[in-house]
Amino acid sequence: MDRAVFGDRPHSNKKRSIKLNGHPTSVSVEDDFWEALIMIAEAKRMTLMDLVGRIDNERMTQNLSSSVRLFVLAEARGGRLGPKPTVHRPRSYRRVSSY
Repeated sequence: MDRAVFGDRPHSNKKRSIKLNGHPTSVSVEDDFWEALIMIAEAKRMTLMDLVGRIDNERMTQNLSSSVRLFVLAEARGGRLGPKPTVHRPRSYRRVSSY
């Protein structure tokens, strides 16, 4: 695998639990797709769940995870997905105690 093309971190699917229209479901996509989806939602001034809900309502496949990937790909091909930010925001904060 060419690291210059695919970056330095592993690309594994992660299952993310979400609620759509009040119903629990999950989406399994790679981190890069999920981060791109967050960027798209921010650019469109939508919540992530609203964007995923829109993708769900308009999808042409039976698989929501595939529909998310295809949506991100279409945004990228259409030039609506800019370069990845150079500063990576932490996903969560952990308390670190010092002694």
